[in-house]
Amino acid sequence: PSNHQCFSIFLKQVCHKSDGDGPVPKIYTKTGDKGFSSTFTGERRPKEDHIFEALGTTDELSSAVGLAREFCLEKGHSFTDQLDKIQCVLQDVGSNIATPRSSARDSHIKRTKFSSQPVLELESWIDSYTAELPPLTNFILPSGGKSSAALHVARAVCRRAERCVAPIIRSGEADPDVGKYLNRLSDYLFTLARYAALKEGNNESIYRRPE
Repeated sequence: PSNHQCFSIFLKQVCHKSDGDGPVPKIYTKTGDKGFSSTFTGERRPKEDHIFEALGTTDELSSAVGLAREFCLEKGHSFTDQLDKIQCVLQDVGSNIATPRSSARDSHIKRTKFSSQPVLELESWIDSYTAELPPLTNFILPSGGKSSAALHVARAVCRRAERCVAPIIRSGEADPDVGKYLNRLSDYLFTLARYAALKEGNNESIYRRPE
């Protein structure tokens, strides 16, 4: 149900090839050529189903976080290990979304359950960075250097991911803590964008009503 699991399968295929035990299965399966994909529970749904829309947006979010992380690494920020962890947690978010409760067995639910611990961790990080930031007195625009601007892009994608996941949670098909995590993550990315700008000595652009 996640890119991480697909990558594990890929590694097994590579090892299989290196051992000379036979041909490696191709990366493409052609099973989606008719416009349907499978959930982790084996259910076939149209590719435009809300489950796959949420999965795709979560994947896009992880990619945006990954790009922001590269900019932050270039600037030597100390918080990039948190972004690493967030990308791993987003894989778990995807696994939970890909396991609709209406077709899941107990074994599926056990493997993809999402806990509240990552939510609490984000709240702790937010509080820590907020304590070092000046209070907000104006609306700020995505700005403050490449690191900060990229984190703002990730924040905006995160908001969209939250909107995609909300109806899935309301229908009882995903864990509520998944929605809470995405909500806190957008707050974290906003706070971190401000913190990155501060540490780099960059000014943030402030909203001014056009004359």
